[in-house]
Parts: sequence; structure tokens; C-alpha cells
Amino acid sequence: MADRDDLIIELGTEELPPIALKRLSEAFVNGFEKLLNENNLKFTAIQNFATPRRLAILVSGLEVSQPDSTQTKLGPAVAAAFDADGNPSKAAQGFARSCGVAVTELATIETDKGPRLGLEVTNKGNVTADLLPEMIKKSLAQLPIPKAMRWGNRQEAFIRPVKWLMVVHGSSIVPMELFGCASGNISRGHRFMDQGNISLQQAADYEQALEQVKVIASQQRRMEIIRDQVEALAQDNNSVAVIDDSLLEEVSALVEWPVALVGNFDPEFLSVPQEALISTMSKNQKYFHMENAAGELQPKFITISNLVSKDPATIITGNEKVIRPRLADAKFFYEQDCKHSLSSYDTRLEGIVFQNKLGSVKDKCQRIAQIALNIAESLSADPQLITAAAGICKSDLVTNMVNEFPSLQGIMGNYYAQAEGLDAEVCSALEEIYLPKHAGDKLPQTKTGICLALADRLDTLVGIFGIDQIPTGNKDPFALRRAALGVLNIIITHKLDLNIETLIEMGLSAHQNNDLNPETQSKLMDFFKARLKAMYQEQGINAQIFNAVDQTGSNKPFDFDLRVQAVKLFATTTDADNLSESNKRVANILSKNLLKESVVKVNEALLVEEEEQRLYQAIQNTAPLVNELVAQTNYSEALSKATLLKDDIDRFFDKVMVMSEDEATKNNRLALLRDLRSLFTSIADISCLQR
Repeated sequence: MADRDDLIIELGTEELPPIALKRLSEAFVNGFEKLLNENNLKFTAIQNFATPRRLAILVSGLEVSQPDSTQTKLGPAVAAAFDADGNPSKAAQGFARSCGVAVTELATIETDKGPRLGLEVTNKGNVTADLLPEMIKKSLAQLPIPKAMRWGNRQEAFIRPVKWLMVVHGSSIVPMELFGCASGNISRGHRFMDQGNISLQQAADYEQALEQVKVIASQQRRMEIIRDQVEALAQDNNSVAVIDDSLLEEVSALVEWPVALVGNFDPEFLSVPQEALISTMSKNQKYFHMENAAGELQPKFITISNLVSKDPATIITGNEKVIRPRLADAKFFYEQDCKHSLSSYDTRLEGIVFQNKLGSVKDKCQRIAQIALNIAESLSADPQLITAAAGICKSDLVTNMVNEFPSLQGIMGNYYAQAEGLDAEVCSALEEIYLPKHAGDKLPQTKTGICLALADRLDTLVGIFGIDQIPTGNKDPFALRRAALGVLNIIITHKLDLNIETLIEMGLSAHQNNDLNPETQSKLMDFFKARLKAMYQEQGINAQIFNAVDQTGSNKPFDFDLRVQAVKLFATTTDADNLSESNKRVANILSKNLLKESVVKVNEALLVEEEEQRLYQAIQNTAPLVNELVAQTNYSEALSKATLLKDDIDRFFDKVMVMSEDEATKNNRLALLRDLRSLFTSIADISCLQR
């Protein structure tokens, strides 16, 4: 086994962007690991580190050189390598020269084309230290940096100015230069608590050595420390800390030595909707908020300092002074907004363009109302509530609060509607129109909210598809994929008997004054089907099951889901393979032998074989039960009933020749198979399950 040593690579920089730190660190280690594998360098473990001032990788047990490799070089065929007297031909001599050996040193190697002259050559592996500089440069060049910067008079660009470079393999420095910095074994401690340099003697000592100079190198460990400190402080204050994972990650990327501190704010600000207070604390100040056991916001916050202070009260006071004007602004915005009714913002909505070809936000609200009213008929929703909610569903977009905190759209609409004393369902619908906001998010619950949420997304989908702004690759500026998934999730989760094709037609009807592509409906149908397929793939449901149901032509997402779940269960049964194979055989026979139009149904008098008579009778007995269960959308039970035909189907194919020489008999048997196939395809085309 080759000698091994640990490797540490550390790139020291000015403060890195916190929201990008984790992504940069993971891309760095993943890219470098890939290069190690490509260069056939084995190692025992690899770990990434990241702080606001550094990106680092520790590779444990890295080989000090590549393993030697052998290569077989093949020359001419033995028959052509020597003349009748055994003297080497020019071909043999030339091959020997190219290998740097005498002809006598060549061996005879058996190949699939007969014996040939050849030579096994051993290639010496490269020293790891010689390969590392180029590998490091290549992995850094591949980092996902949206906008690189230059500094000084150098031409190289990076996400932030580079201050130092450490590359140590075992106890030896790997010589190289990067961004004007020569590599060494020197790292730097905490910017404030320990400003000195540290000299690393062994790569394996990296994490422990940095901790001695007040730097927690692992971002994951800093996140755990912050979480523990925040939860403990909240408990000390008889509260529960609300720790958002994205905020935790961002805060951990702002500090190298986290210290949690508790601050207070004036309880008078609690008169403002708590979502607004939380938004300003988390987004602007990076604070964690606290709630009581009832889930009510407390007039306290937790901030994460980047040092251990001799006078923490000074830091707390400073943060309290900073947060007060922020909260005062939120209070002012809320009080000013409450002076106006949501309906009074109509004229301002007319001046906001939704999309150049699709009109203003006011126009969109009117289309939402029309679509939602059409959907309401299927849900038995109150049209008066829908009309009231749709008219003001986007009004909060032009309020002071949402202008300052865009993420509060809908939430503030709910609060302002409550302040006006509007119907409770109308108030909820103003927030529910935006649900779900992301995968796994809560869904609208009121009928009015469901109608508006569906209508809003359908209006956007139809309109944007209609002007040919279809998503391509990663580009989806109107979030159409998320909108389509939202529609599907709402329909399936709430078990709504809604047809996607009909919904699209409702959307097109609302856009009749706009010039839309005539292929909008067909393109949108394909788009919805693709989203539905992707949704099931994420759930671990394979394409065969999806295709089996897709063949039924069902355009109702809830009905489609019921069929998928039934086929998924059926696919686990012992009879699934046999029946799917039989259905595939039936499908192939019918596709190759078209029935005459005159053969409407099976003629029982022409059934001469016992096996076809039994299959016919079994279908006659089973079909009414299956059809009734299908009408009840009880597809699992319907498949169970159809499965009972298995033995009769097997006996039929064992004993009966479908393609009889007698034309009438053949067509009658084809009609029997048609009835059999129709029985199964009324549920799903299980022939798609055949492996």
C-alpha cells in the first residue's frame, strides 16, 4: 500500500458573501474530490471547512503518489513479424524501436485477432505534490461565482480578494502560487479575538489549531453551537426560540466564534402584525425571535455576536438601538396602511404592469375573478365571497408594508381586511391565494381561497404560455413550474373533481381580449403532464406506473392520483408480472389485427373452445363489478376484481389459437380480447408494467 499523508488546503479571503458560503464550500470540496478520483489518488476521507474568511479542504490519508500502472503495447502479428528464416521484419524492428527495446525483449501476446508481438510497460505514478497545484486551481475555477471581482493590479478574479494560501501535505508545504499568494503553512486567527498567525506543523491538526486562535472552522459545527446557544437562552427567558434553517445557515456564515446574546424591544410594537416584526428582525438584522407557549411573539430577540466581549451589555444595547427604528418604521407603515381600505387601491393597481402583453395587475384581478367564479360552481363556493375577495386580492401589493417587505404579500392583505371588518373567509382568501409558496408548504383551506389560488395560477400559466414565454432550462422567471405544481397539489390534496383541460379553457376564456398563441391549450396540457410525472418521480413512483395511468387519458389530477396509487399497489402483487405480460400480448395482437366495424360484440354461438367460453363468461360476470367500482373511483378494488381473470386468461392463451383460419371465428376471438383489454384499460393500461 502506498504511503499516505493528510492534506490541508486553505484559501484565506476578505469576508465572503454569507448566503453563498455553504454553496461555495460544497462546490469546492466536490470538485476537488472529483479531480482526486480522476487522477487515481486514493484517500480515506475528505471534509470541507468554511468561515467568513476562508474556504478549506482536509483530505485524510491521501496517497503521496499515484500508483504505478501497466500498459500493454501491441505490435504486428507474429506471422508478419518474422521471415521464413526467423529474422525480424521491418515491422517488428520498428515496433521494438518505438518501445525502446530490442526485438528479443518483445513477447508473444494472444489476442482475439491471433498472436501478436507486444510489450508490457510500467508507467511510474506521478508524485501527488506535483499534481496538486493544477488540481487546486481547476477546482477553484469551477466554483459557482455569479460575479467575480479583481483587486490591486492583478488580472485574476475571484469572489473576494485573496489574502493567504496554505497547502500542506503531511508536514510538507506544497509549493505553488495563486492570486499572488505563495503557499505556506501559515493560517490566521480570529480577526478581533486573536489577530496572530499560526504555523501548522501537520495537516491533521488544522481544525484543532484554528480553534486555539478562536476560529470554529466547520460551518456545520458553528450552526450546531448557535442552535444550542439560542435554544438555551430562550429557555432561560421562559420562551421558545424559532430557528429558521436558512437564517441559521446565513448567521453561521457571518461569524467565526459565535456568541448568542438576548436583547429586548418595546412591547408597544407588538400591536403590529408579528409577521412584519419577525421579517424585519430576521431579514434586516439577522435576529432570532422568541415566542411563548401559545405561539405569541415576545418582545425579545437573540443576536449572534462574533466575539466574546468583556462588556456584552454594550453589544446588547447597541443592537436594541438599531432595532428600534426598524420596528418603528414597521409600526408607522402599518398604521398608515390601516387608514385606507383595500378597495381604494384600485387606481394604483391599474398603473402597475403585470406583463406588457397581458395588461395591468388590475386586469389580472378581473381575470382571476372570472376564472374563480367558474371554478366555484364545481366546489359549491359562495360567488359573492369570491367576487369580494378577487376584487382586492392584489391590493396589498401597493401598501407601504408590502413595499418594504415584499414577502408579506397576502399576509398583510389578510390583516388589513380584518381591520376593515370584512368576512373572515374573504380575509383568509387574501393570504391563501399565494399558497402553496413552495414544495411542502401549507395549502389554502377555505373554498374562496382555493378558488382564488387556482385562478391566480391558471391566469399566469395561460397568459405567459399564450405569449410564448415558456420556461426553458433553468429559466422560469414567472415560476410557471411552481404554479403548475401548486394547481396539481391543491386539486389532489383537497380531492377536487376538476379537469385540467377544462381549467385551461376557463383561463383562455378570461384572456379572450389578449392575442394568445392558438396552441396554448395543447402546450399547457403537455406542461401539466410533465409536472405531474416529475411529481410522482420525486415520490419514488416509476415511469411505468405513470405511463400505465397516462394511457387512460385521465385529465383529472385527483382521479389520476387514485389510479396511480391503485396501480402502485397492484404492481407489488404476485400476479402483476403475469397479468401485465398477458395484457401486453393482447395489446400486440389487437394492434396488428384491426377488427372489422361490423364486429360490434362477441357472438357467443361462435365460441367453440371450452377455454374461450370460460373466459367470455368470466368477463361477463366481472365487467359489471369492475365498471361499478370504476364509477366509484375505487380503482384498487376494481383491479383486484379484474385480477381474478388471470387463470382464465392463461388457459385461453394455452389452448386457443386466436388467429383461426376461419375469418368469423378469428374476429370473434379478437372481439373477446378487445373486451378483455377494455376491462383493464378502464382502470389503467397495465401492459406498461411489463419489465
